[in-house]
Amino acid sequence: MPLPYRKSKVLRRSRVLWGSFSQWRPRLVFWIGAITIGIVSVGFAEAADLAQRTFLSITSSSQNAFLLSLLITPIGFMLSAYLAARVFPNSQGSGIPQAIAARHLHDDEDRGRLLSLRIAVGKIVLTVLGLFCGASIGREGPTVQVGGSIMLTVARCGGIAQARGLILAGSAAGIAAAFNTPLAGIVFAIEEMSRAYESRANGVVLTAVVLSGLAALGLAGNYNYFGEASVAPTEVKDWALVVICGVGGGGLGASFSGFALHFGQRVRRWVHPRPLQRAVIVAGLCGLAVAIVGVASDGATFGTGYEQARGAVEGHAPPLMFFTEKLVASFLSMLSGIPGGIFAPSLAIGAGFGSTVGSLFGSSIALAAILGMAGYFSGIVQAPMTAFVIILEMTGDHQAVMPIMAVSMIGYITSRILTHEPLYHGLSRVFIASAIRARRSAEKRPTGD
Repeated sequence: MPLPYRKSKVLRRSRVLWGSFSQWRPRLVFWIGAITIGIVSVGFAEAADLAQRTFLSITSSSQNAFLLSLLITPIGFMLSAYLAARVFPNSQGSGIPQAIAARHLHDDEDRGRLLSLRIAVGKIVLTVLGLFCGASIGREGPTVQVGGSIMLTVARCGGIAQARGLILAGSAAGIAAAFNTPLAGIVFAIEEMSRAYESRANGVVLTAVVLSGLAALGLAGNYNYFGEASVAPTEVKDWALVVICGVGGGGLGASFSGFALHFGQRVRRWVHPRPLQRAVIVAGLCGLAVAIVGVASDGATFGTGYEQARGAVEGHAPPLMFFTEKLVASFLSMLSGIPGGIFAPSLAIGAGFGSTVGSLFGSSIALAAILGMAGYFSGIVQAPMTAFVIILEMTGDHQAVMPIMAVSMIGYITSRILTHEPLYHGLSRVFIASAIRARRSAEKRPTGD
C-alpha cells in the first residue's frame, strides 16, 4: 500500500474519532470563555473588597468622618451615574435584569446593547467605584452581567448559534464563581434566569459552571462564603423562627421589590426629559441620604454588609435596627441607578432581620440569621429553590436543611401574595424596551451615502 494513501487513511480515521479543528474551535472558545469568567470573578471580588476596605479606612480614621462621608459618597454616586449614562449605557443597576432581557431579545444587535465586553468593563469599574464611595451594593449581580457579556462575545467569536443558552451559562457561571456556590449557579439559571427547565442548555450550563468554578478555586481556594455553621432547631421557639422569618422575611422582600419597581418607574419618568442632568441629580441626592444613614449607623450600612452577615451567622448579633438601616441604604443605592447588585446587601438585611427576631425570642442567633437570610432572599427574588441552595452552600449548615427549605418556601408564598411580579423580571422589561427603542431610533436615523 503506498505511503500517501496510508497517511490519508489515518487522517480520515482521526477526523472521524476527534473531529476537525472547525468542529473543536467553538468548544475551545467556549471553554476559554468559561475559565475567563472564573478568573474575572475572583479579580472583581478582590478589587471590590479592597475598595470597600479603603473607604472604611479613610472615613473611620479621620476626625471629620461625618463630613468626609457626606462629601465622598454623594460625589461618588454622581460620578458613577454620569459615567454609566455617558460612557457605559445599560450598565446601571444589578446586571441580572439586563441578562434576563438579553435572553428575551431575538436580534443580536439588541443583545449587544445590554451585554458586551465594554459594558462588562464598565460594570466592574463602576461597581468598584460605588463600593469605594460607601454605596450599599454588591458585586454578585454585576458578575452575572459580566458573565453573560463574556459568553455572548464567545458566541460571536466561536460562531456558536446558541446565544440564549450561552447567556444562561455565563450567568450561572458568574453566580457560581462569585459565591463559590456551583449548585446555586445551576439552580439560579434554571429558576430565575429562564423561569423554565431547558434540557438543551443543561450541558452548556453545567460545563460553564464547572470550568469557571475550577478557575476560581485555583485562584481563591475552596471556602464557604459565610464560613461553617452547624445549628438546627432544638426547641419549640426555634421552630417558631421558621414561620416568623418566612412570613416576615418574605413580606420585607416583597415590600422592597414593590417599592423599587414603583418608585423606580416614577424616577425614570422624571429623569426622561433631561436624562443625564436629572440622573446625576437623583444619584447625588440618594448618595447624600446613604451617607447620612451610614453615619447614623456608625458605618455599619456602608458597603456589602458581609461582615455583619457573617458575624450574625457566627452568633454575634448586629444592632437590633441594623436590618432597617441596611434596607433603607440598599433601597436608596438601587434607586440611584448606579451600577451595583443587591445580592450581598439582601443577605445582610435578612441576617440582620433574623438575628433581631432571634434576640427577641431568646433563640440561637446563628440559626435565626440563616433562616432570616433564606426568608428575605426568597421574598425579594421569588426563587425559593435558589434561596435554599445558595444559603445552604454559603453556610454549610446541613443540620438545618428542612428549616431552610421551609423558610424559603414560606417567604416565596408570602411574597407572591403581596406582589405578583419578581423584582428582576420587572426590571428586565425596562431594558427590553430600552434596547428596542435604541434600535428603532437607529433605523430612523438617516445614513450618509
